[in-house]
Amino acid sequence: MRKLYRSRTNRQLAGVIGGIADYTGWDTSLLRILFVLGLIFGFGSLGLVYLIWIFVVPNEEVKG
Repeated sequence: MRKLYRSRTNRQLAGVIGGIADYTGWDTSLLRILFVLGLIFGFGSLGLVYLIWIFVVPNEEVKG
């Protein structure tokens, strides 16, 4: 079973979108573009969801 996490390697701000991309298998750049377009065209609640996910979704575990 796959686990949702915030990416440590594929991050721009907090790794939320990088983690979602890893979990879903989608391209990270595509998800970032869709997120920014959603913010611009009136889905401001995406910003609130992003902030909540920073605190709710754990960081990726360090493998070593």
